[in-house]
Amino acid sequence: MLTFFIALVLLIVGFIFYSRVSEKVFAADDRLTPAVANPDGVDITPLPRWKSFLIELLNIAGTGPIFGAISGALFGPIVFLWIVLGCILGGAVHDYFSGMISSRHNGQSIVSLSGRYLGKAMELLMRVFSIILLILVTAVFVVSPSELLETLTGGNVRTWIWMIIILIYYLVSTLVPIDKVIGKLYPVFGVILVVMAVAVIIGIAFKSETYPMIELIGNFRDFSASNGSLPWWPFMMTTVACGAVSGFHATQSPMIAKCIRSEKEGRQVFYGAMVAEGVIALIWAAAAMAFFRVDTAEGWAALNAVGGNSNSVNEIARGVLGSVGTVLAVVGVVICPITSGDTALRSCRLIVGEIFKLDQKKALNRVILTLPLFAVVIGISVWNFVDVKNFSVLWHWFAWANQFLAAICLWVCTGYLFKTNAKKYSSLITAIPAVFMTAVVVTYILAEPNMALGRVIPYNIGLFAGICLSLIPLGFYLYKLFTKKTSAPEAEIKTK
Repeated sequence: MLTFFIALVLLIVGFIFYSRVSEKVFAADDRLTPAVANPDGVDITPLPRWKSFLIELLNIAGTGPIFGAISGALFGPIVFLWIVLGCILGGAVHDYFSGMISSRHNGQSIVSLSGRYLGKAMELLMRVFSIILLILVTAVFVVSPSELLETLTGGNVRTWIWMIIILIYYLVSTLVPIDKVIGKLYPVFGVILVVMAVAVIIGIAFKSETYPMIELIGNFRDFSASNGSLPWWPFMMTTVACGAVSGFHATQSPMIAKCIRSEKEGRQVFYGAMVAEGVIALIWAAAAMAFFRVDTAEGWAALNAVGGNSNSVNEIARGVLGSVGTVLAVVGVVICPITSGDTALRSCRLIVGEIFKLDQKKALNRVILTLPLFAVVIGISVWNFVDVKNFSVLWHWFAWANQFLAAICLWVCTGYLFKTNAKKYSSLITAIPAVFMTAVVVTYILAEPNMALGRVIPYNIGLFAGICLSLIPLGFYLYKLFTKKTSAPEAEIKTK
C-alpha cells in the first residue's frame, strides 16, 4: 500500500501548503461576505464553517469520486498521479478561486464572472454550457438511484415510482431556503460519504492477502491502452473528473460562496472540500484496482465489464466488508447521486435567475424559474429511462461538457487575477491548469471515438490537432502577460 499512502500524504501536504499559496495569491481579507452583508434568508445565508464544508463536499462529490475513480482504476496506478497532481494544482485551485471570486462579487455565478473577465461572447457560451451541464447532471442522477431502489425493494416499488419521488424531492429542495433541507441533510450525508470510503480502504488493508494493492513501481504503464482500450490521454482526465478537476464544481462553489461568513473560511471550505474529494477518489481507485486485480488481463476485463457504477460499488463493499459494507454502499450509491441532482437544479435556477435579473427572494419568481427547467429534466429522465443506451450518449457528452466548463472557469480565474492583482505573474497559478484542461477538452472532442468528430478523425491526428489548437489561448495569454504593465490593478466589485 506504499503508493496509496504516499499519494494520501501528498494530498494532505498539498492542502497544508498549496492552499496557503492560493489564499496568498487571492489575498483573502476581512471584508464582509455576502452572507454577512446581504443575507436574503433563501440562497444567501450564513452557515457555520463545518456545515459549509460538508455541504460543499456533497455539492461537488455525489457519485463522481466513486464511480469515476472506479472507472479510472482501469488505467492502473498512474491514475494516482492524476488524482494527486490534478487535485492539488488544478481542481482545488479551480474550486477555491471560483468560490472566492464569486464571494467577492456578491455570490455571482461563473456565467456572470466569465462575462466580466473574458467578455460577453464567452458569457453567452457559458450560459449555454452551464445550463446544459446542470440539466444533464440533474437528469442523469434520477434514473440510476431509482433503478437501484427498485432492486432493493425486490421489484415491489418500480423504477418509475422512485423517479417520481426523487423528482419531487429535487423540486422541493430547489425552491425552499438552503438551510431548510440542504443545510440539515447534507452534513449527515457528507459524514456517510466519508465513513463509507474510510471503511472500504480499511477493509482492503485488513484483507491485503486477498486483495493486494497494486503499486506504481513496476506498474508504470497505461493498463487501459495495453488492454486494447482508450489511452490515458486525454481519457483519464475526463473519466476521473471529480477527485481531480471538474467543471461541475464551478457551478456549485458560488452556492456556498453565498454562505461563508468570512473570506478566511474559503481555504478550508473550497480548497479543503476538493482535497477531501480527492482522498475519496484515491480510496475508491485503490480499492477497485485491488479488488478486481486489474494487473491481470482477467481482472481488468472483469472491471471493464461491470464499469464504475452502483454494481461495482456493491461488489467491492460486499466483498470487503460483508453485510455492513453492503448497507454502506447502498446508502452511498442512493444518497450521493441524489445530492448531486438537487444542487445542480438549484444552481441552474440561480444562473437563469441572473440572466433574467429576477429577485429570487420571492417564492413566485423561484417557481417561475424552476418549472421550465424541471420540465426539461423530466423529459431527459424519461428518455434515459426508456432506453438504457441513451445513458451512454448522455455520459460521453457530459464528460466533455464538464471538463470544458473546468477549462473556461480556470481562464475566468486567470482573467480575474490578471486584472485585479498587481503582481505580474500571479495569474500563472490558474493559467497553467487552464492550458492543460484546454488541451484535454479539445483533444477529447477530436479523438473520442464515440463522439461525432472522433468517429471520423483518427486518434493520432486528433491528438496532434488538440495540442496545436490549445496553443492558441496559451499564446494569447503569454502575449498579454509579457506586455502587461505593472500599474494599479483594476478595481473589484465590492460586496454591497
